[in-house]
Amino acid sequence: MKGKAGKTPRAAKPLSIPPAISGRTRIAAVFGDPVEHSLSPAMHNAAYAALGLDRAYVAFHVMSHALADAIGAIPALGIIGVNLTVPHKEAAVPMVRALSDEAKLLGAVNCIVNRGGELFGDNSDARGLERDLRARRVNIRGKTAIVIGAGGAGAAAILACSRLGANEIILANRTRERAEALAERLRASPEMPALAVRGLDALNDRALLSEVAAIINATSMGLTTDRFAKLDYALTPANCFFYDTVYSAEPTAFLKPAIALGRRYADGAGMLAGQGEIAFELFNGVAPPRGLMMRVLMERLGRA
Repeated sequence: MKGKAGKTPRAAKPLSIPPAISGRTRIAAVFGDPVEHSLSPAMHNAAYAALGLDRAYVAFHVMSHALADAIGAIPALGIIGVNLTVPHKEAAVPMVRALSDEAKLLGAVNCIVNRGGELFGDNSDARGLERDLRARRVNIRGKTAIVIGAGGAGAAAILACSRLGANEIILANRTRERAEALAERLRASPEMPALAVRGLDALNDRALLSEVAAIINATSMGLTTDRFAKLDYALTPANCFFYDTVYSAEPTAFLKPAIALGRRYADGAGMLAGQGEIAFELFNGVAPPRGLMMRVLMERLGRA
């Protein structure tokens, strides 16, 4: 049969139908505000597809005033686990029945696991960062590391550096009181090395920078603007490693000067993938395929 002008109509392309979600599908999620930008659903759902699991991972926009209600609904809805992102990690601590030792130490929760209706809070940020730094063969054993920022990411970075064997960690923060409070809590960990608090003046201390093995930015500075705090990159050793806990499609303002000097560097994409792998195993009792989450993340960032 021919269509108009005597042309044979083309066969319709088959619809691309995603795996069916049924009443048996188990759900995991991420709560955040904002959350629309989250790449966690792409990573987790790719792992579910690869493993053939009848599960799905979704993002819920949960505002701060609704967080307690959202967390309280997890058992009723049968959600197997939830990741928490900005600004909920610290606020969620008193909203779960039990906490891991790591969540207690860091004072924040980024994973909530539903264990038969009982909610267990954990924090995989430090382990995710540690996993990425080890994969990149960052060697700070017996050396000095600088962590910039005294928030949740800063706490996780300090813990990761201690596990990598740093001899000394300098916590540099604009507000000294906040940094002192964090340092006091983290010093309770038996694995914590010498932990000193400095202002941002530490980022231009010639004696300190000349011997530092790694500098980790655990703030959002440079993410929303093209400027970062004054840091004399040229004073650092040629083998100093620069790590930004935030990630983006292009190098951040913190990383650009390090790249220009030929220093080794990485952003937080590997940390996100690492903590995602840990969360996946906590939620599902099985590890995701090795390296899959990182590959999916790189594709979504246009860096594959």
